[in-house]
Amino acid sequence: MTREEKSQVIETLTAQLSDNANIYLADISGLNAGNTTNLRRACFKAGVQLAVVKNTLLKKAMESSDKDFGELTEVLKGSTSLMFSETGNAPAKVIKEFRKKSDKPLLKGAYIQESIYVGDNQLDSLVELKSKDELVGEIIGLLQSPAKNVISALKSGGSTIAGLVKTLSEREG
Repeated sequence: MTREEKSQVIETLTAQLSDNANIYLADISGLNAGNTTNLRRACFKAGVQLAVVKNTLLKKAMESSDKDFGELTEVLKGSTSLMFSETGNAPAKVIKEFRKKSDKPLLKGAYIQESIYVGDNQLDSLVELKSKDELVGEIIGLLQSPAKNVISALKSGGSTIAGLVKTLSEREG
């Protein structure tokens, strides 16, 4: 690879790192061609981009990026694959599901919305992360609960203020 080609790869990687808020580093070495194809398919279905990268070029791209990757540069040893996703937990779910049939991929680390996770022992924590849509849904559900209580109390209380107060106080007691 010429210096010019390396420079182009670093620019591309730097742009990808800047454009994505959820970045996973994984080790998929040792997977045969069939398993690698299956992993790529699983990633595609989950909306995860998968790319094998050279550690030295990725490290330079990380240094050129406007993000602080902290300890993640230390895991750039051996085989490294990048996984990008709109959803913070999607790559973790793909890895966990795939590992039911194989011992790879191993999670080296992840950068999720400015938080850094290092090591394969973080996989379960990353699977449990909630997406932005899931959090918004939970908040909306919580906000709707009190309104539903008032409406049901109005219905059961005979639509009078006294009935409403009585019904609500019975529920709390």
